[in-house]
Order: sequence, then structure tokens, then C-alpha cells
Amino acid sequence: MLARWGEKQLTSAEIADSLVSNPVLVRRILGSLRVAGLVRSTEGRNGGWTLARPAKRITLYDAYAAVEDGPVLSRHPHPPSADCEVGRNIQSLLEVEFQDAERAMAERLGRTTIDDLVREVLAIERRLPARHR
Repeated sequence: MLARWGEKQLTSAEIADSLVSNPVLVRRILGSLRVAGLVRSTEGRNGGWTLARPAKRITLYDAYAAVEDGPVLSRHPHPPSADCEVGRNIQSLLEVEFQDAERAMAERLGRTTIDDLVREVLAIERRLPARHR
């Protein structure tokens, strides 16, 4: 949303309307994005949120890393049985697989910018019949 409308400041309520979400949740996410230096806010009557740098310089991974904490794939909280040959070995084997998958996801998200997504959204919209816009 912020990249689509450029320098126009959007309120958390406007963004929440687009997401069919709650402005409080949107503000919490925007706060994390601000800490990461991806967005900025202006307070006051005409305040709102804008991107802090060009959309071409913000990747999906930048945004993901700003709002997500910890590994992508959950790990089992309890160690398996050391008395079982599978249990003794499965965690270390899965950890290698999970780390490889997480690296691949980070690399993939790092190739796509917010600007790329805006251009795709606009291209899709141009292909829609006028009555759906």
C-alpha cells in the first residue's frame, strides 16, 4: 500500500481497511517496520505512514525479517528419546534440512523488491475488465 501510493501518507486505518484487519495490529507491524528503517511516520492531523526508502531498495526479506522473530520452521520443543535410534538422530538431521530451507527462503525473498510487487499488482489490474476495478 505505501509503495503504491508513493509520497502520500496513509493512516493505519486506511491500511487496515485494505487488509480487512485491525488498525492496532497494523500499527504494531508498522512499528516493527519503522524500527527496521523501512517506514516512517508523521504524527498529527495530516500524519500517516510512508516508506523510509525507495521501494526498489526494500526486499520482501527486509520486511519479513522486520516483523518475524525466530526460525520459519518450528522445532519440536521436547527432545525425543535418546533410547531410540530415530530419536537420537532425527533432530540434528532435520535441523540441517530446516536451515537449508530457511536459507533458500531468505534468498528467494531477497530477490523480490516491494517495487516488483507494486508493478505486478498494477499489471494485473490493467488486465482486469473495467467493472472489476
